[in-house]
Amino acid sequence: MSQTKKEQVVSHLRYLRQELREMHLGIQDDGLFPEPGELRGVLAQMEALLELIEGNPKIKSDS
Repeated sequence: MSQTKKEQVVSHLRYLRQELREMHLGIQDDGLFPEPGELRGVLAQMEALLELIEGNPKIKSDS
């Protein structure tokens, strides 16, 4: 894995870790679950990270 790709992966992981920590604290402190849009955003980031690691981006279809 090239150094640039490795840096991108590390950056994505740090972002995801922070987002998940915030969600966890919200659940723990307030008993409130995150909005569905927040969860979809984290899931999209995880999918982007997987594509980056695998090196073959998905082609999105309109179906």
